[in-house]
Amino acid sequence: MIPDLGPYWLEVTASYVVSLAVLGLLVLGVWRRSLRVRRELAEIEARRGTLRGGARDG
Repeated sequence: MIPDLGPYWLEVTASYVVSLAVLGLLVLGVWRRSLRVRRELAEIEARRGTLRGGARDG
């Protein structure tokens, strides 16, 4: 099932590896940012709750 790439096997394989690495880094960056934003949102909501006596808008 693997196609014969002839003399270009190294370039094609390297391109796939680099592309997958870039995609992995992007996914990791988005995941880390989502964790940070969730944490910051929880802190903001906690402050908002203490300022308003725990009452929520409704």
